Amino acid sequence: MKIDVDKALRRALNTGKVYLGSKRTIKALKKGDAKLVIMANNCPEEIAEKLKQFEIPVITYNGTNIDLGATCGKPFSVSMLAIIEPGESEILNII
Repeated sequence: MKIDVDKALRRALNTGKVYLGSKRTIKALKKGDAKLVIMANNCPEEIAEKLKQFEIPVITYNGTNIDLGATCGKPFSVSMLAIIEPGESEILNII
């Protein structure tokens, strides 16, 4: 079963708990709160490198940080986000 990442992400944003931005994502990873990380395909390399120290699934979003921000319904770019609680979303089934 193929999951539509955009749709699953929007549902997680509406019904679950999602942290937007690399700083909040890394903070959530350090605390052990994040279940999944999604990063834009143009996420800066130095930020992407920080993810390697954590044992967590990372999905590279098929779009830029502007596309990821738009999918999240935000008027700004989002290079990375963390799924804390998926809510009614099937997003964790991607991994």
